[in-house]
Amino acid sequence: MENENKEIIEERESLSSVKGGKNLYRDRYYVGAKETLAYLFNDWSNSFNINGFKERYIWDVVKVDFSINAAVNIVTTVWDIINDTFISVIVDNTRTRIGKFRPYLIAMQLPLTILGVFYWLIPNFFPNTSGTYIPKLIYYYFFNVICETAGTFTSVAKSGYMSTITPNPNERIKLITLAELLTGYMGEDMPRYIMGVPIDLVNNTVVNWKWSNVCLAMGLGTSVISSLCTFWFFLESKERVPQSVERPNVKEGFKAIFSNYPVLLMCLSSFLENFSISKGETNYFIDVLGSYSLITILNIPSAMNGSISYAFVKPLRKRFSSKTLWIASDIYGDVLNLGVFLFGYFNNNFMKRIPMCIAFGLKEWFNKWIWGVTKVINADLWNEAMDFCEWKNGYRMEATTGVAKNLVLKLQSALVSSVTDLLMKKIGYVQGLAIGSQNDKTKFWEFALCTAVPTVTGALGIIPKFLWPISKEKRAMMYDELAMRRQEAVDEYSQVPAGTK
Repeated sequence: MENENKEIIEERESLSSVKGGKNLYRDRYYVGAKETLAYLFNDWSNSFNINGFKERYIWDVVKVDFSINAAVNIVTTVWDIINDTFISVIVDNTRTRIGKFRPYLIAMQLPLTILGVFYWLIPNFFPNTSGTYIPKLIYYYFFNVICETAGTFTSVAKSGYMSTITPNPNERIKLITLAELLTGYMGEDMPRYIMGVPIDLVNNTVVNWKWSNVCLAMGLGTSVISSLCTFWFFLESKERVPQSVERPNVKEGFKAIFSNYPVLLMCLSSFLENFSISKGETNYFIDVLGSYSLITILNIPSAMNGSISYAFVKPLRKRFSSKTLWIASDIYGDVLNLGVFLFGYFNNNFMKRIPMCIAFGLKEWFNKWIWGVTKVINADLWNEAMDFCEWKNGYRMEATTGVAKNLVLKLQSALVSSVTDLLMKKIGYVQGLAIGSQNDKTKFWEFALCTAVPTVTGALGIIPKFLWPISKEKRAMMYDELAMRRQEAVDEYSQVPAGTK
């Protein structure tokens, strides 16, 4: 116990923020070169997957009926909400020598990777079965329940962990910006682009490959690589924001939603945005324009814009508040989506490959100019809200607050996802049908579901953003006061005899 107390004191003293009248939270950088590199690979690994094709994998390869899939989504989400509640309390009450979050992140990484193998093997276990085949549906249901439970530990822990690796808000922004910029060059979207090639080859009968084998190879390959990168980051990094000695409970977590005004606004914004009904561009490009690889081609001219946009982060943050940038990026994206829809709706252009390629290409060209700013601001807002919680309440509750925030959102998201699945049946989508064979009504709605419908149904999410309370001035004051409080906590803790701690 004495050695553990000594280590805690040394760690907290290393984080002392006010020495000689200098605010080290602003002037000192804590994350070294090796840990920064691990951070970059972890960020890259988060997108190194083929999750964008999971819907079509379930629809057309595994073949789970839309109605049954909708029911499974609701049931597993209810279970997810239940286990989130007690798992978040466990995580928030954890105090170990390696931190509050790291034990779960390190211990659960390998089991989750193994579970991923069984996901991509479903078609091999149940080949050539219908969408209502009972053994397959039982397997699919229990697989989802098990994955939700195991994944909750890592998702809850990781959401809080990223706000604790450095107490310096400027360093945090630097890490986020560097990660988003450099991981783009490292090809985080490469699996999605590569996957588009066999999709087009199989769909157009150029090759006689089995869909299930393509998904298995790409799914397992990306899972193993991304898991190794993430595991390395968890081993190399450390938590540097000290936690309060008092251990919070779930009741305080729900209370923090309402007492922490920024979190409340983010919850409201997410809640309203989650009514957005969307099926993404993947289905439209495959079923209507006839090729997913067109998305890859259309992204080439705008790729450099996305990289250049990160240079705007620092000057824009200096000139504008996070609130202004948050709102502006939302409106900008909505205008682009509606513009594409109106163009496609006119004269049935949505059925014409060349005009729609030009329209989507221009949308990506303009959208990528704010890509960097949007990514960085959205990533840092939650971290800022957690610091605000510590400033107002005197404690940090990353895990419990995060779960409380997600409880309603998860149930709502499952309901919306289930409604969307049922909507696909309503618009006439036929599972497993040859490419280009859906009827014209279905094709139109696939187009609308990736442009106008998600924009309109999620439009109310912008309202809470106008009420964001942290101005540039308040943000500076908040971090100055946090620095002094943390220093006082270090001094007070260091003076208490080790045997009484």
